[in-house]
Amino acid sequence: MRVVSLVPSLTEAVAVTRPEVLVGATDWCTHPADLDVPRVGGSKYPDLERVLDLRPDLVLLNVEENRREDAEALTAAGVPVRVTYPRTVPQALTELADLLAALGVPGEPGWLVAARRAWSALPAADPAVARRAVVPVWRRPWVVLGSDTFAGDVLHRLGVTNLYAADPDRYPRPDLADLRGRRPDLVVLPDEPYLFTADDGPEAFPGVPCALVSGRHLTWYGPSLAQAPAVLADQLARPVTSP
Repeated sequence: MRVVSLVPSLTEAVAVTRPEVLVGATDWCTHPADLDVPRVGGSKYPDLERVLDLRPDLVLLNVEENRREDAEALTAAGVPVRVTYPRTVPQALTELADLLAALGVPGEPGWLVAARRAWSALPAADPAVARRAVVPVWRRPWVVLGSDTFAGDVLHRLGVTNLYAADPDRYPRPDLADLRGRRPDLVVLPDEPYLFTADDGPEAFPGVPCALVSGRHLTWYGPSLAQAPAVLADQLARPVTSP
């Protein structure tokens, strides 16, 4: 089997489980660190000719990260595609298990077993003590997590209530006045897709604790899920506050 992955988290999942089948990945596929396969451009705008030149038996895509027209073009070219779209941690674990089974992996690999164990060990979320948060994922303009997102479910399971979870949009674009007007207890600032840092982000929310978190552990569904609860819990517990 020859697999091209246009989804960084799935690239990592395949690369650490059945590396021999992975023949192509995007420029944004940064894990594992020693990944050495041909690159086919970005997730949003892959070079489809390069993808086809790799003669894949399967191309991996995601509803959020990839464009429908690319999936349709690959299908029209006779290439099977597998499109993922998890919005919760359990959905992600199920989709990963199904993908690996389809790739001929016998049983669940250790990292997937560890991920199931890590998430099942968390106590049930208690709304009475949950921190009320806004979760920007972009700046200029501001874009935040809204309803029905994988990252939102991750945070919910870690005791963080997304103040935009009831918004009709999955990624609303409120202005800064609206963000501040929600009066969050916490602002969660991941380092991807926008690279928020201690000097770029917290200053927009003076006096409000801001947690700088790993975007990979917040948004990727792959081997990082095994460490995500511990990594994110630690980062959420150590916010910084701008004067």
